[in-house]
Amino acid sequence: MKSLCLTASACFLFMACAEREKSYDATGTFEATEIEVSAEQSGLLQTLTLSEGDSVVAGSEVALIDTTDAWLRFEQVQASKAVYRSQRPDVEKQIAATRQQLAKAQTEEQRYSELVADGAAPRKALDDATNQVKVLQRQLAAQTSGLQTQIETLHSQEASVDAQLRHLREELRKCHVLASQNGIVLEKYASAGELVTKGKPLFKMADLEQMYLRAYVTSAQLKDVRIGQHVKVFADFGTDSKREYDGIVTWISSRSEFTPKTILTDDERADMVYAVKIGVRNDGYIKIGMYGEVKFQNKN
Repeated sequence: MKSLCLTASACFLFMACAEREKSYDATGTFEATEIEVSAEQSGLLQTLTLSEGDSVVAGSEVALIDTTDAWLRFEQVQASKAVYRSQRPDVEKQIAATRQQLAKAQTEEQRYSELVADGAAPRKALDDATNQVKVLQRQLAAQTSGLQTQIETLHSQEASVDAQLRHLREELRKCHVLASQNGIVLEKYASAGELVTKGKPLFKMADLEQMYLRAYVTSAQLKDVRIGQHVKVFADFGTDSKREYDGIVTWISSRSEFTPKTILTDDERADMVYAVKIGVRNDGYIKIGMYGEVKFQNKN
């Protein structure tokens, strides 16, 4: 009887272990999409009021780098543009006198033409009047061409100034550091009053509302996993405390890797596994680095 009891106990223990082993198909750790927000300009960091754990809204200004130098250069270039504009000639006013002289010469040419036809004036007087008209026409064309060249040169100079102004506006914009997404500040690398250089990380943030479980499956399990598949995810809080979540497979690695030491697989003998990422909507309980489990079977 004692032997029978021991046998029954062993069977129940084996069945319990088997159920625990089959309660998940793969394990992994939770992670979030982390980004480092860096300075896009060099200068004195005037404000950075964020602290670790603060919430950040996409598009909000989170830091300000001193804009004095860029703004002074902007004003200087803008003044140059005003000078170029003031130098733009008024073509009609500058050629008005020549036009008047040409009109008078053409009238004289017409008068001499009539006098020569009537025999009241020598032919030479008409030739002189005609030559004067041609001289003034060439003079008017040269003036117009020179003024047009001057205007085109000034336009080119203004276009160059406009390009500089756009560049300086971009520099000024980059002094205002904006959050690229919603998230939580994970680490802070700088403080107001520091001199920062372009590319220096200011802080790290992550969207903790959308988390991912990076789990590992064996080659035998790949046939049961596909992108877009709905699965069940369990966040492990230790001491047999778990929370269940709906998850979606968002990524499957195209290459195998050695099984991480901290990961359990369906086949503990497997040396090579494939990483998969499962998207989970966080309710505030899941933390980065927390262990989790996933069940693929019978999930569509």
